[in-house]
Amino acid sequence: MNGINAFPRRKSRMTGESSNVARHLATQAQIHPETAAVHAPFRKGGRLEYATLTFARLYEETRRTAALFRRSGVRPEQRVLLMVRPGADLLRCCFALFLIGAVPVLIDPGMGLRAFLNCVRRSRPEAMVGIPLAHIVSRLFPRAFASVRHRIRVGKGFGDRIRGEDGAAESFNVRKADDPAAILFTSGSTGPPKGVSYEHGQFEAQVNLLRETFKVRPGEVDLPMLPVFALFNPALGMTTVVPEINPGKPAAVAPAKILEAIERCGVTTSFGAPVLWRKIATYAEQRGLRFPAMRRLLMAGAPVPPALFARLREVFPNAALWSPYGATECLPVSAIEAEEVLGETATATENGAGTCVGRPVAGVEGVILPIMEAKRERFSADECLPPGRIGEIVVTGPSVTRQYDGLPEATALAKTRDEAGRVWHRMGDAGYLDNKGRLWFCGRVAERVRTAEGDLFPDCCEGIFNTVPGVARSALIGLGEPGRQEPAMVIDPEKGRAPEENALRRVAETHDITRGIRRFFFDRNFPVDVRHNAKIHRHVLARRYRGK
Repeated sequence: MNGINAFPRRKSRMTGESSNVARHLATQAQIHPETAAVHAPFRKGGRLEYATLTFARLYEETRRTAALFRRSGVRPEQRVLLMVRPGADLLRCCFALFLIGAVPVLIDPGMGLRAFLNCVRRSRPEAMVGIPLAHIVSRLFPRAFASVRHRIRVGKGFGDRIRGEDGAAESFNVRKADDPAAILFTSGSTGPPKGVSYEHGQFEAQVNLLRETFKVRPGEVDLPMLPVFALFNPALGMTTVVPEINPGKPAAVAPAKILEAIERCGVTTSFGAPVLWRKIATYAEQRGLRFPAMRRLLMAGAPVPPALFARLREVFPNAALWSPYGATECLPVSAIEAEEVLGETATATENGAGTCVGRPVAGVEGVILPIMEAKRERFSADECLPPGRIGEIVVTGPSVTRQYDGLPEATALAKTRDEAGRVWHRMGDAGYLDNKGRLWFCGRVAERVRTAEGDLFPDCCEGIFNTVPGVARSALIGLGEPGRQEPAMVIDPEKGRAPEENALRRVAETHDITRGIRRFFFDRNFPVDVRHNAKIHRHVLARRYRGK
């Protein structure tokens, strides 16, 4: 598949070795026993304090937690619904399940009760580990939790319970690369949430890819604003600082609390959605704050506007600013750094080229295929589109998952195979390759606007309007039936600085791809995904303005 039609595959240092991912925590406890593994915040008399666990203590508590789980009926390969708060409890409980060889099921808490219950019902957990509220929910909705046979409460007194356990005899349940490791649910931003079946080998590949791509080193301090990302830290030897953030409503973050944690704990790296970093940048700019000790910022979940890169470079002057591209089903796929964006690709984005998401990470291959709504069981090399042609992004590599849990039809739609039989994931995104082997994102395939003159892609059109003074965000929508849709643009105006509609029309006329956009709406309440609060639900917006 290599050549002009595919990502130029880079070599990886991965050896293919794989076993129980819990071994990484044991390794860190042996090599860096007194290094902090977790800093968990608490407020005492209005003052911020941190409870700290070293790697040695976290591993010991994880072993004792595993012993408690085993005594409570949890067995290897059992599915265990994990409903605990981010932080030390999430790490010790999740790694205890890995240690046993059980399969944690992680569901996004912000997706809404009905969607959450449907996810529980479909995943059929045999055990449940959760905070008191989770147990109340399980009793109120017994049908969704009918498969649960063992319940373990995590909360007040849990620490005393695990300290009373003898974890000395708890040993690793050996796992092979293709053994089930976890079920992680998608956010449901473009349809019902789906459980992604992870294998131990895929987790191992992700750890190696993150280490290689972003040059992560043991001893760094990470503040992950998406809880699941904290699970990589023990394997990478990084300290986790638990952010003061509601995982169900991340956009409600208080920037002051995040910046205080960065300063107090010596944070060197952090991950968050663009909407969070925009709020943090604004707060810091207004107060003239700078954080020179930060080494690395990662932004994902939605395209990152070039202007946000420029703003964050002032607040974090010594940090490498990265935007990785990927999905729950395959992460990471590619990545791009701020210097390349601001020095080269930003101008193209602002003129309708879409968002450059960089070159593939080591070991990942990708191709652009003609857009097809139906199943695609197999494809051949001669179907791949040349550079510059927009199509469907399809990827393969060691971290690409093979299936959705219990959803064969969804798996058949999302996966395909090449002539050699390798599994590829259909990202559901439209994009193209340039002559330098970089991938450009143009928007979700399902959200393209299908006019009588041809297709318009959201990210291409929105990049043009996002440069207009007074525009905070924009969203391309289609009104009418696909194939005859009328394109329209919904504008989220900046506070106290709304653009004039005539100015938007003049901008539309200056670019070929936007010349047919003549209708504009203004809306300060964009519907967004629950995980990152960044992905715009354009179909919801289209329904909102249908007939207007």
